Amino acid sequence: MSRMKRRNFLAGLAAGATTMAVSPLAAAEATMSSAASQPGGLAEPEFRPLPLGSIQPEGWLRRQLRLQADGLSGHLDEFWPDVSQSQWFGGKAEGWERAPYWLDGAIPLAWVLDDQPLKEKIHRHLAHIVANQRADGWYAPYPADASAKAYDLWSMLLANKALVQYHEATGDAAVLQAVARNLQAIRLALDRTPLFGWGRYRWFEGLIPVYYVYEKTGEGWLLDLARKLHEQGFDYRKFYGGEDVTVPTPRRGLWKWDKHVVNTAMAIKAYGMAWRLTRAENDRTVPARLLAMLDRYHGQVNGMFTGDECLAGKSPTQGTELCAVVETMYSLEQLIALTGRAAFGDRLERIAYNALPATFAPDMWSHQYDQQVNQVQCTINPDHMWSTNGPDSNIFGLEPNFGCCTSNLHQGWPKYAAHLWMRTAEQGLAAVAYAPSTAQFKVRGAAVRVTLATDYPFRETLKLTVRADQPVRFPLWLRVPTWAAGASLRVADGAETTLQHGTFHRLEQEWKGGTEINLRFPMRAKFTWRYNGAIAWERGPLAYSLKLGENRTRVNADKPHRELPHGDFEIRPTTPWNYGLLVDEAQPEKSIVFEEQPVGEKPFSPEGAGVVAKVRGRKLPQWKLEHGWAGEPPPGPQSSKEPLEDLTLIPYGCTNIRVTEFPLLKS
Repeated sequence: MSRMKRRNFLAGLAAGATTMAVSPLAAAEATMSSAASQPGGLAEPEFRPLPLGSIQPEGWLRRQLRLQADGLSGHLDEFWPDVSQSQWFGGKAEGWERAPYWLDGAIPLAWVLDDQPLKEKIHRHLAHIVANQRADGWYAPYPADASAKAYDLWSMLLANKALVQYHEATGDAAVLQAVARNLQAIRLALDRTPLFGWGRYRWFEGLIPVYYVYEKTGEGWLLDLARKLHEQGFDYRKFYGGEDVTVPTPRRGLWKWDKHVVNTAMAIKAYGMAWRLTRAENDRTVPARLLAMLDRYHGQVNGMFTGDECLAGKSPTQGTELCAVVETMYSLEQLIALTGRAAFGDRLERIAYNALPATFAPDMWSHQYDQQVNQVQCTINPDHMWSTNGPDSNIFGLEPNFGCCTSNLHQGWPKYAAHLWMRTAEQGLAAVAYAPSTAQFKVRGAAVRVTLATDYPFRETLKLTVRADQPVRFPLWLRVPTWAAGASLRVADGAETTLQHGTFHRLEQEWKGGTEINLRFPMRAKFTWRYNGAIAWERGPLAYSLKLGENRTRVNADKPHRELPHGDFEIRPTTPWNYGLLVDEAQPEKSIVFEEQPVGEKPFSPEGAGVVAKVRGRKLPQWKLEHGWAGEPPPGPQSSKEPLEDLTLIPYGCTNIRVTEFPLLKS
């Protein structure tokens, strides 16, 4: 920021003035150059996300996001009191985290879709928040006298995280000044009352708006605030050095802050973000170690870890909270930008294409609180065995179990779309995850448009087209998934190049006119060993589950705001689920056959699945329901005298009820 602009900003900060909006692209380019020139400030990340609105979804991804905008996400503020009548928006309902949560997903949804009606609603909500900010910097829901009763600052950290997204998309200077004033108030409040409660366990979320405003203004007090958050926050490194994190929370057991699954999902990025402040290399390596530990003791084949509501072990019948899914995705989006590690992109795709869509109804009008990898029915179940959640936790509905996921579910798909492409330090572009999309940016004055046409992850071929309005040289970094052995690339009519899987492939040339690039990521079927010696089929980024017949029944129709289509529903199977699979362990690819199908209008639905698989198995009469759930897979290879049957598997993310981890049949 120039000296004159900085002086004007500070004057606005003091007076609450509104200044002229700045184009998001121009602001991002200025940020990249100013951040790199600030010695002793923040360490520079490997990649930087493109400004919000620079990436447009195409193909199946646009259809998925359109379903979301036409479903709960686009309409929640019209009928659900905790958002529609929130104190944040001038009402008298909940005034803490729920409206900021909704904004945190609705803002990127509106801008990646360029949805004008949704944008207009968000403009009104943000204008109200800014106009009603108090002179002391606090937003209106903050208590008039917080010294009388200590106030957990989590909601303020969350609100600022949402507001800086809006500023990035619009350049609205009044919003940036509002965030800066509130951060000043937080800085003073931390001197009086250190972080506690949710704020203490989510301290690193506050770094997002702090870093953002610092890179716009260069004000040193913001780094002081970042250090306070770091010093007062919960020490996850110490916790993950102990044994408690390795032990599943007892079923119907003890709720704990440090094993809470959403805190865990957010904390994956904590020390990667702190590294920008501390520049300590051991901070930068913490996230990969934390993920490895979660995989070892709580990991699931869908890319997630259990937590219903606290970390719950590796059984496929223990659940994972929806909030943890979307927060883990956001953590991975931040981490791949910070570190440039291809493995974080692999994990991001695995969650986005499995765990994320599986926990929504295909029309995105209802959702679960908890999903299960082996989920053969979704019912109100008083006999449940969750760690601390309630009997309705895995029905599909408006507000099953608790409303935090109703307000927080919205960020998953739009933030994923907004982070598919990122800028590199050398003015290049990196493909960090793959979905049909178009990215627009500028390089040394040249306007560049990169379009990816593909039905990935249902297909293994991807076609990139790079168009520049004038000749310009820059590198294109293409993530090659770890599972894609034998991956290849062809530029225009050139020779085919073999790519090293598990890395970023750097392709630098002068781009002029339109250049076509064809990528192929071979998807080979494999099975992996899971809990109790069960097996799960995988291919590329997708896990596969048994396709079950479904009977959906409406429940809770007498409760407020349960009108159709955003009602509550139980789902029960109409076809058998208790199968063991026959697998040739020496040549597993001979035990499964894949068939491509058109990707449906609802891409993640049983009928819209873009690929199906055929396997063979036998019923296991000894494998039955227990506590209203599928029993844990019986350990070891199983015998059965039942007839051999042909079975259909579909992608995990396309299922509502499913079996994913199967007992192995004795050959």
